Amino acid sequence: MKINSTQLVISAVRRSQYPSDEKCEFLLVGRSNVGKSSFINTLINRKNFARTSANPGKTQTINFYLVNEDFYLVDAPGYGYANLSKKKQKKFGLMMEDYLVNRKNLKQVFMLIDFRHKPSQDDIMMYNYLKHYKLPVTIVATKSDKVSNSLYQKQRSVILNDLDLVVGDDFIVFSNITKMGRNEVYDKIERII
Repeated sequence: MKINSTQLVISAVRRSQYPSDEKCEFLLVGRSNVGKSSFINTLINRKNFARTSANPGKTQTINFYLVNEDFYLVDAPGYGYANLSKKKQKKFGLMMEDYLVNRKNLKQVFMLIDFRHKPSQDDIMMYNYLKHYKLPVTIVATKSDKVSNSLYQKQRSVILNDLDLVVGDDFIVFSNITKMGRNEVYDKIERII
């Protein structure tokens, strides 16, 4: 897959703001600071297109990135960040649930987790939540370049065991530094669109 164009079409907070052009959508979910912006930048070959932040919880909207005028990468607010008020957490939760339940264009969820750590309770809860709605999920283990070769298999096993992936869901080890896993993500998107 060759990325020729990317644009941020809308940062939405309600359904009426979502794009209405019926293109395939690929949702990105993950804990705050897992590297969703870096993941987007790596996929689209742009350094700072999706803004990375040192402050977790920065994304507070659902951001629709139109790629190649063909499909959307949809960046959701990070979960598991304690400094957000209960009111904001509830608002995000309702916004996400509405998107997950009602969005017909949603074809695949890329759930990002940090390859260096075992999945958190929030990660496990999110995976189970996605499976409750019978959504196809690809687990993307980010920051793999920070894991030594000797720990690679151990980390992979821990993550797969803790998440207990449903048959049909994929697991991709990813690095925005080495670009490992990028072609696998491209292949997944191309097969779907």
